[in-house]
Amino acid sequence: MTLSASSPSLLSVAELQDLNQRSNWAGLRQLTLHLGIILVSDAVWLTQLGERWWLVIPALFLCGTSLATMFATLHECSHRTAFASQRLNDAVAWLAGLLCFYNSDFYRRYHKWHHRYTQILGKDPELDDPKPTNWREYLWELSGLPWWWGKLHTFWNLLLGRLERYPYITPEARPEVIRSARVQLLVYGGAIALSVALGYPWFVLAWVVPLAVGQPVLRFILLAEHTNCSNDNNGLTNTRTTLTLWPIRFLMWNMPYHTEHHLYPSIPFHALAKAHTLLKPHLGHCVSGYFQVHRQIVAQFKQA
Repeated sequence: MTLSASSPSLLSVAELQDLNQRSNWAGLRQLTLHLGIILVSDAVWLTQLGERWWLVIPALFLCGTSLATMFATLHECSHRTAFASQRLNDAVAWLAGLLCFYNSDFYRRYHKWHHRYTQILGKDPELDDPKPTNWREYLWELSGLPWWWGKLHTFWNLLLGRLERYPYITPEARPEVIRSARVQLLVYGGAIALSVALGYPWFVLAWVVPLAVGQPVLRFILLAEHTNCSNDNNGLTNTRTTLTLWPIRFLMWNMPYHTEHHLYPSIPFHALAKAHTLLKPHLGHCVSGYFQVHRQIVAQFKQA
């Protein structure tokens, strides 16, 4: 995954070498804090349920958001930039996918095509899911329900080995992807069986409900990345950077610096803020805050 051929070389070789330095320590620190937030908020949500609602509701929201944003962990590890170790990147990618209901082996190949063909109609797999063009489609997207249906459908296809419709999964890669997905589904099945055996719906309460609560937050964030950007291979205009609060940048592993990431996917998450400082004057879409981005998105509905 390299800089788009249509984009100028905006960083010098020395600057890029400095920014490209990967760190096991930075990745492990970020991962530990992220997992810690999930565990603590999930524990508060489960233990205070039916007792202290003033604690339960914020804990559920935080747990759900931190679970859903494990997608950002998966994303970073899929680029193998979260850690210096490739083995660690791949292991954490699988764990993150387990927590946020993605399969890492499938996603890595899907995402590689997204970078190769960003915003190119008929080639970018992200464009298989149309962007909302009216309020009904917008609210439906933010609900997270289309995402759940899409994930269930994809896992069903992976379980049955139906991969012909996914051109980014080569015939050589299919056995690995199918095996990975089946193991993941086996883990979910084991967790459900344990929950039933214990006579308590902890699988639903500890994972499904929080993830369902967190998905609208993640949809709100991800919708800002490419919506209403150019449908071409110009890396400066086909992606949007959103300047946002530190907690969101943290949980999203600095993915809001999204144009910078697309221009130079080799830069690890902990160096994207520095990359932004160098690249900001060249960015075609750099907006202060997600609410501002969404105001721009819904403003287009009136013109449609």
